[in-house]
Amino acid sequence: MKTTAFTEHHIAAGAKMAEFAGYNMPIEFTGINDEHMTVRNGAGVFDVSHMGEIWVKGPKALALLQRITTNDVAKLYDGKVQYSCMPNGRGGIVDDILVYRFDAETYMLCVNAANIDKDWAHICAEGKAFGMEAGHGKELYNASDEICQLAVQGPSAMKIVQKMCTEPVEQMEYYTFCKTKVAGCDAILSITGYTGAGGCEIYVANEEGEKLWKALWEAGAEYGLKNIGLGARDTLRLEKGFCLYGNDIDDTTSPIEAGLGWITKFVEGKEFIDRAVLEKQKAEGVGRKLVGFKLLDRGVPRHGYMLATPEGKEMGHVTSGTMSPCLKAGIGMGYVAADYAKPGSEIAVVIRDRLLRAEVVKVPFV
Repeated sequence: MKTTAFTEHHIAAGAKMAEFAGYNMPIEFTGINDEHMTVRNGAGVFDVSHMGEIWVKGPKALALLQRITTNDVAKLYDGKVQYSCMPNGRGGIVDDILVYRFDAETYMLCVNAANIDKDWAHICAEGKAFGMEAGHGKELYNASDEICQLAVQGPSAMKIVQKMCTEPVEQMEYYTFCKTKVAGCDAILSITGYTGAGGCEIYVANEEGEKLWKALWEAGAEYGLKNIGLGARDTLRLEKGFCLYGNDIDDTTSPIEAGLGWITKFVEGKEFIDRAVLEKQKAEGVGRKLVGFKLLDRGVPRHGYMLATPEGKEMGHVTSGTMSPCLKAGIGMGYVAADYAKPGSEIAVVIRDRLLRAEVVKVPFV
């Protein structure tokens, strides 16, 4: 198993550790509910160094990104981040990603940990058609093993991070980033977040990880900063209706089915992979849609549980589910027949052969 620059600190803090995407990662520290509410009300730090970072550079960078992603990369400006996805040529999704524009010929992609190798192979294969080379010092470069990343999340997060920066960062706009010094480390500081609670991500070289870690805990002491594991990361993102690759979206789900039409831009001149297929889906509609639902009966929906009509006819399955720490109710996401996708529709979750009533609701849940 791989480790991150912070693994020893997690073990020392008593984290429950487990393998995730090939890494030894902290799942929880003081308990998922406690960590969840810490982020909603205060500040927590996540080690997300397992995420991947891929550089796309050179005069063909924009053309390649317009080909391999659904969102309109031409809309980006220096210091702007864009949520997007990469279609796989079969109507499904290779990965959902963040695209960072540094300048007109320099972009960084933040990709999901479990998909780094798959994404890298896909990007390199498509890059060949543009005459782009892969490797150190080339137009395409996989820097995933060289970079560590901390996500500081919660209402107090930016107050903590501001203490470590000489430049003003506390009021940075959502989905923007800057290159700056954080605790004296050369860093990329971005405001995206996967919790919906505010905060930022700090990318630094692995060699700077220890320095950043020490400074962050010194700055966060007065705000009650806590360690947060991947368990609470999952419940936090689910309450906000954010998709998780491998659960809610994958190689078999289209962005239109998954409610990601807003990042699928059919603009003139952007001939991205699967454009014709997805354009047809948008025009004609799809047979199934990803929805959020809240249980009306007492129970906890779990990944893989069957979703059915109120009469019990199978429609799909729960892709993500939990007991919401904020709502104290069972919530989840899953694919249902398009006829049942409208908010207010009643569906059923099959739990231990019982049909539990649930209502389709708009996300976010909180």
